[in-house]
Amino acid sequence: MTIGSKLAWDDTVLPFQLDVSDMRGRVARLDGVLEGILKQHDYPPQVEALVAEMALLTALIGQTVKLRWKLSLQVQSKGAVRMIATDYHAPTKDGEPARIRAYASYDADRLTGADPFAQVGEGYFAILIDQGKGTAPYQGITPLAGESLRRSAEAYFAQSEQLPTRFKLNFGKSTEKGGVEHWRAGGVMLQHMPKASPFVAEGEGGGEILRPADLMDGEAGENWNRVNILLDSVEEMELVGPVVTPTDLLVRLFHEEQPRVFDAQAVRFGCTCSEDRVRQSLSIYSAKDISRMTTDEGLVTADCQFCGAHYELDPNSVGFEAGQGDDG
Repeated sequence: MTIGSKLAWDDTVLPFQLDVSDMRGRVARLDGVLEGILKQHDYPPQVEALVAEMALLTALIGQTVKLRWKLSLQVQSKGAVRMIATDYHAPTKDGEPARIRAYASYDADRLTGADPFAQVGEGYFAILIDQGKGTAPYQGITPLAGESLRRSAEAYFAQSEQLPTRFKLNFGKSTEKGGVEHWRAGGVMLQHMPKASPFVAEGEGGGEILRPADLMDGEAGENWNRVNILLDSVEEMELVGPVVTPTDLLVRLFHEEQPRVFDAQAVRFGCTCSEDRVRQSLSIYSAKDISRMTTDEGLVTADCQFCGAHYELDPNSVGFEAGQGDDG
């Protein structure tokens, strides 16, 4: 694999289909996206790993949403890592990159030396889809399950969407010869697709946690088992590259399943915060409320949790009583 071809696949999601077994999936390679997300924060290693895994899941799942839609993944827990939130903003038109952002909230004094997922306690995994103005957001929630975020995502699709789904992920800090240490990730998402579209199920799930295999029997179950055996043969370095391109990986893993690839989707780190959005969020507050938010320097300040942007606003210019003056 040449440097040029490696760079061509960095920060992309490649959708594919396995015609023989009626499966679909995505292969993702993230590089600059993770650097963009993680350099905004000085996370401890355990939190960095969780955010990287969540961002990779977001890229793989988000590629299914339509233009101009937004997909969000959230983990809420009672553990040291209280919340992980990610957003996938689909392109506004064909050919444009999608944008991903992510952040985590945690209690530093509760972190331990155990593995990253051990920092997440009892809680929930949620997927939200915003289809734009005039539509009600879709939301699905399942309890956290398994020993990783990817296992929780698999349980989500089995429980809330009735879609057998598997993820194979690899992520971490990489140092190439002559280069500097940086984050890199890669993964494969495999999904048995029903005749209906993804995300058609309603409700939030509940009761016993389902596994992907619980949803299939007969020929479909045999296909699912066979393809998963092939997926389990993937090596960690094949997932992140730079030795094997995503197309070569699909041929090596699934050549007997007749893999077919579609147009790759570019992804970039990108935040949607702006001064206008901050003003809009403050528009529900009265002048009295705004005065309580005003600093000793006479400013209303706001920080974006995703990208770290800092905003300083004149208190007289925000809130629903802005510009009315003392006698307004």
